Amino acid sequence: MDYSRFAPSLLVTTDGPLRILTMNRPDDLNSVDDDLHEALQNVWGTLMDDDDARCVVITGAGRAFCSGGYLPDFERNYHDASARRKSIRGADRLARAMLDCELPIVAAVNGPAVGLGCSLAVMSDIVVMADDTFMSDPHVSVGLVAGDGGAVVWPLIMGILKAKEFILLGDRIPAAEAQRLGLANRLAPRDEVMIQALELANRLAQQPRQAVRDTKRALNLHLINAANLVMPFALAAENESFGTDDVRQKVAEFTKR
Repeated sequence: MDYSRFAPSLLVTTDGPLRILTMNRPDDLNSVDDDLHEALQNVWGTLMDDDDARCVVITGAGRAFCSGGYLPDFERNYHDASARRKSIRGADRLARAMLDCELPIVAAVNGPAVGLGCSLAVMSDIVVMADDTFMSDPHVSVGLVAGDGGAVVWPLIMGILKAKEFILLGDRIPAAEAQRLGLANRLAPRDEVMIQALELANRLAQQPRQAVRDTKRALNLHLINAANLVMPFALAAENESFGTDDVRQKVAEFTKR
């Protein structure tokens, strides 16, 4: 299977039955620009066509897992309705493709997981998180409606009141709290995150193939049903919020920090 078309923004390496996805924009904390967004939308279908793949590990290059959306694109989306619509359609494609992927996915959260980065982590099946990092969903804090992962998955994981608190306020969730709330399975020192993620991935790869895939599918139907209920409205509202002055002002504030 040729994964080279996803490079350089998304690197896919093979380790026996494992496929390791590395978001590769370390200088920008693996923020998701157009190239990385498109790669993340399309890679899951390619993985499903890889008959030798048994498990996926997703991580980030450098000191972050993924810092979420690429801020210059927010400014572009404010002015360009066509780009805004394409981005929102891509967000829908990415979430659905990831939730539909039958291969078990282990997230090696080696650093901050913010916005879309947090969604990528919690839409995985097992999350190993560095014990000195955090998750957050700051959509609202930058003037955007939370359209996909947080709005879909967080209420099922932590309960509706906690989800509202953290999404509406945009507060950071330290690793220990993330584990307590159910956003992470295991915590590890930063230099051991990938080691533990690979150990779990190899265990999953050794499980009976059809049993693990269809059991994951059965469990993910809860999330898919939630996505079908929530995302049509939430993404339409996020699309609208990209055109508000709040976004432009908040992005300018974040950029100056």
